[in-house]
Parts: sequence; structure tokens; C-alpha cells
Amino acid sequence: MIELKNITKWVTNGGNRVFLLKDINLDINEGEFLSVMGPSGSGKSTLLNIIGMLDDADEGKYRFLGQPIHELKEKQRAQVYKQHIGFVFQAYHLIDELTVYENIETPLLYQNTKSSERKALVADMLDRFNIVGKKDLFPNQLSGGQQQLVGIARALIAKPKLLLADEPTGNLNSKQGEEIMAIFKKLNEEDGVTIVQVTHSEKNAAYGHRVINLLDGRINHHA
Repeated sequence: MIELKNITKWVTNGGNRVFLLKDINLDINEGEFLSVMGPSGSGKSTLLNIIGMLDDADEGKYRFLGQPIHELKEKQRAQVYKQHIGFVFQAYHLIDELTVYENIETPLLYQNTKSSERKALVADMLDRFNIVGKKDLFPNQLSGGQQQLVGIARALIAKPKLLLADEPTGNLNSKQGEEIMAIFKKLNEEDGVTIVQVTHSEKNAAYGHRVINLLDGRINHHA
């Protein structure tokens, strides 16, 4: 599903290149649940952002479902991203001015989904995550765990093939974290959603089928 070949990303600092990622080669199969671990600054989030097309590499090739992403224009890339990828962030990234209902509905507006169908899909998500009673509240009226559920509902509403999660339980207590991980596991096993999560928690990483370790922007094969 995903092929990364020699993916390299750098920033220039005072005329010197500082590598965020160096020669990353990685294949991810459809239906896989992959955990990416590594210390802060190892390049985990950069890698996730490149896979999620929020950022592009300076060198290397990226194929997603057979399409050469590195050759696409930004607009084409955005179409692929909106159609196939859901993103869950540590900081929720909900829109403060929108209600829970409206936040969850947002991705469907990009996809020009009909109003009646949007209603049904949002109702289904609210139900699935037991947040029907919260639909008219704003993010700041929710607990962290509830905000993360809303973030996940929003990421899933467009039925992505790939779910990317950046420290999805980073701001949650352990019970909430376990609930979120259980949801991911179920999505992967029952709905066949491919998941790539970035985490520093070994416990969370263990939910994946495979763990890769990043160190200084490289995949560390000796970890």
C-alpha cells in the first residue's frame, strides 16, 4: 500500500543541512498496524507527516496505492489525502468554534457528501463513540478523552483506508488511553483500516503487528 524509497528530509540551519530523516526505506502493507517508536527528535512526526502528505520529502520516492506521490502536484496530493487518509493528533486539533457535531462533519464537506448522507454518517459516529449527548457542545466543554474520541470520529467519518495517529494517547490518562487503543485495534481487525501510529509508549506500540524504531532520522535495525 505504501512504499517509501530513500526518503530524506532536511532543514538548513546556518548554511548546514540538518537531516530530519535520512534514507528511509519502508513498505507498509494494506491491513497492517505499524507502530513507530523513537526518542523525541528522532523524526517520527516528520515521517508521519510525509506519509500523510502534509509534508513532502526533499529526496526519495513515495508510492501510495501505486500512485507516485512525489510526482503529484499539491492539489492532486490533497485529493488523494482527503479520499484515503485520516489523521489523529495528540493535541486533538478540533476547531474550537464548531460543535462536536460540526467538527465530525467537516471532512464530509470537503468530499461534497449530500446533506442527508452527512447526517446519517455523523449520527453513526456519535453513536459508535457514545457521544450523542455531547453533539452540541464545543470542544472546550469536553474532557481530553472526549475530545480525542471526537478527533477519532472525525478522522474515520470519511472511511479512510489509512489512519495515521501521532501520539494519540499522549494527553490522556491510562484508562482513556487503553480505550483509544482498543478502538484502533478493532478498526484494524474488523474494518481492515491500515494504521500507522507514532508513540513513545511500549505498551501502545505493542498493539501493532510490527514496531520500527527511529533514531536520528534513520530506521534503527538493531533496536
